[in-house]
Order: sequence, then C-alpha cells, then structure tokens
Amino acid sequence: MGAYKYIKESFQQSYKERGESFKARIYNWRKGPSIARIDHPTNVARARELGYKAKQGVVLARVSVRKGMRKREKASGGRKPSKSGRFFSYKKSLQAMAEERAARKFSNCEVLNSYYVGEDGGRKFFEVILLDRGHNSVLNDAFYGSVVGSRGRAYRGLTSMGKKHRGLKPSVRAVLRD
Repeated sequence: MGAYKYIKESFQQSYKERGESFKARIYNWRKGPSIARIDHPTNVARARELGYKAKQGVVLARVSVRKGMRKREKASGGRKPSKSGRFFSYKKSLQAMAEERAARKFSNCEVLNSYYVGEDGGRKFFEVILLDRGHNSVLNDAFYGSVVGSRGRAYRGLTSMGKKHRGLKPSVRAVLRD
C-alpha cells in the first residue's frame, strides 16, 4: 500500500473514534470565521485526489455551513393547511452551497473542487480548493489552465459536487463501454 492509503485510513479512523484531538479541531473551527483561508489541507490524501497541488496560485478555504432545513415564516390566517408547511429542504447539497460561498468570498479565484472534513451538531465543514485566475503558475499548468478558463464553475454546477447534483454521475454503461 502507498502512503496515501495509510493517511486515508488513519483519517477515517479519527472520524469514527471522534477522539479528543478531533473534537478540539472542530471546536476551534466553530469559534473561527465561517469562511477561512488555510495553509495546508486537513485531509491531504483527499485533497490530492481532487486535484490539489502545493504550488503558488492554489488556495484552500475551510467553509462551515449550517445543517438542517430552511424554516419559513409562520403563515398568518386565511391560508390552506396544505400551504402552511414551515420546514423545507434545500434543492442544493450543503457542499455545493459551501463551494458557492467560497467562490463569492474569493472572487478572484475559481473553484476546482471540495471535500468534507468534519461536522458537529449544527455545522458541516468543507474544504474548498480554489485556483487564482491571474497567477502564472496556474495559467501555465495544462490541467489548471483549462479549469480557470471557465468562469463561475461553482454556480453552474461544473465541480464534482455540482455534477452529482445535476445528475451527471458517470453511468455504469458509460464506464463499461470505455
């Protein structure tokens, strides 16, 4: 097994055990800002799988999103009971919402991908990989250059989470055909 396989297994084990270090990490994240730029990925193996490289122009942000459903104001009298629902689930996943928030905060960057890093009772935390549109090391990279060329990827559902939301997961037939 390679090193990343061991890193991945140890990270999954820490999720399952929810030890003191994991709880302290989540506690510190909760006390911090909802969108924070970070220097290094928390889960290195997952970040590398999704296209992260430790080079200039590649930015990481940790985004927290509130869990739960949207609550609508209580309808004042005269409405039908069928229309008086108060809790509605979002059409987007929380991860897609985190990507959009990061894209809004870092307006000079383009969202490459994102991944889950933890949660507590009220929030889910995701790390979003962003690429600086104006940085030469990103523009000269063959893979990153094509990603930066398309604007607003998070809003148009072009990240891997957005594609899942749009129903563009690779089908079994397509995989078998290739």
